[in-house]
Amino acid sequence: MTQPNGADDGGFRAQLAAAVARLTQAGVADAPRDARLLMAHALDLPVTRLGIDAPARLTPAQQARLAELIARRASRQPISQIIGRRAFWKHDFHVTPDTLDPRPETETLVQAALRLDWSSVLDLGTGTGAILISLLAERPQAGGLGTDISDAALAVARGNAARLGVKADFTRADWFDGVTGRFDLIVSNPPYIALSEMAALSPEVREFEPHGALTDFGDGLSAYRRIAAGAARHLTPNGAVLVEIGWQQGQAVARLFAEAGASVRVLPDLDGRDRVIEAHFGPDPVKTA
Repeated sequence: MTQPNGADDGGFRAQLAAAVARLTQAGVADAPRDARLLMAHALDLPVTRLGIDAPARLTPAQQARLAELIARRASRQPISQIIGRRAFWKHDFHVTPDTLDPRPETETLVQAALRLDWSSVLDLGTGTGAILISLLAERPQAGGLGTDISDAALAVARGNAARLGVKADFTRADWFDGVTGRFDLIVSNPPYIALSEMAALSPEVREFEPHGALTDFGDGLSAYRRIAAGAARHLTPNGAVLVEIGWQQGQAVARLFAEAGASVRVLPDLDGRDRVIEAHFGPDPVKTA
């Protein structure tokens, strides 16, 4: 990789410094962190071993690999797509440009689900399968179905389940269209960004993640309308729904589920922002695990 002053040095420290400079110039928010992650990936090392096991000087092949990785990140491609994985809950999940990048705030939904008593779960719009697989890994005796309208996303989810040793079923469906049976729990992280908000997203999201997983190309509430309207027909008695929401959507989405006959709570994420709607259908008190 060419250094900022034009000198070409294959030394580890010089290459890392050049990577940080390139990413900083490209506007990457945490350039030092991302440069270290990509350096570790280029050297096939855990990032925690980078300062211990990295060679003093990179081979030409390693330099070329690092340069390609840094160029992709400088174009603002998400680092998870570049290295092919993203940590979520207790596992690393394979991600591709066909799937939404699992985000830490979605763990709020997983935590909420694990407080409930359920033995079957339906994950609508499963993407990487991160929510469903995380839940079933915690309750291996439970059964689960993940649906998505994207065949490419379903392939990623199936691969993640197989690699992590979690038994789950996956099928193509458009929300409830194509789904049969009833479940104790329905979960979803649907596209909730309004079309008018898309332009303000970071390049990592706007240019590289699948738009169909981000927005409904309308007001951001279309998926919730369909889930709220159809949930009761696909839940067992006293079943529950957990959906992730945008931080400004709490009241609007809660109203949709209340109008569908559910008792509703709005749950905050670790930053105190509205993040999950918990909706219970049925006359009996909610059972918790």
